[in-house]
Amino acid sequence: MKKLAIVPAYNEEGAIGAVVDEIKAFDPTFDVLVVDDASHDQTAATARAHGARVVTLPFNLGIGGAVQTGFRYAAEHGYMLVARIDGDGQHDPAELQPLIAAVRAGTADICVGSRFAGSDGYRSSPSRRIGIRILARTVSALTKQHVTDTTSGFQVLDRKAIELFAADYPHDYPEVEAALMLHKSRLRLVELPVRMRERAAGRSSIRGVRTVYYMAKVMLAILIGALRRRTTPLEDA
Repeated sequence: MKKLAIVPAYNEEGAIGAVVDEIKAFDPTFDVLVVDDASHDQTAATARAHGARVVTLPFNLGIGGAVQTGFRYAAEHGYMLVARIDGDGQHDPAELQPLIAAVRAGTADICVGSRFAGSDGYRSSPSRRIGIRILARTVSALTKQHVTDTTSGFQVLDRKAIELFAADYPHDYPEVEAALMLHKSRLRLVELPVRMRERAAGRSSIRGVRTVYYMAKVMLAILIGALRRRTTPLEDA
């Protein structure tokens, strides 16, 4: 089975080398693709130096555009399984094993590593925890499936999910809207608990007052999407 690890990265020169090394140490049969989202530092050069394949975007597309670039690459090159891992060092590739097992067993088309599904949930800022909880409850209500972490970028996908997201992937709020896309397309999403680490370098673009702004825009996008789905009946499988 051809397997690809997609690593979207923007100005992650300080972390990307270790991320690539950890993926290769976890499973040398994974090809590693770093999608450099027009970084201003040496992210691309560092990734290549550590043995990754690199696609450098001509201008910054944001996380959704970078991730879709990776999915298109995977679809066009015949990969049957994709692991998505962030470039900031928060994701431990060793935690991928149960996610891969769930997808390979056919119980999930996409298995998401959840920071909040276990008993010792990930600790973030109070505002972010509240925001993630609200999003999780909203998506759970719309999909009629209990989800706990709608912003996790730690995922394993099968060929059906790869092709879905290669053709169309949300750019503004990708993980949240992607969960709704999966539901509409009748693909199976499963969450499994994973442990996350602190960022190895850099800082999050969503912090402070931006968290509230982000939440408001995501909720608006979800509601608009829900209204559209009501006016466009789901096609029969």
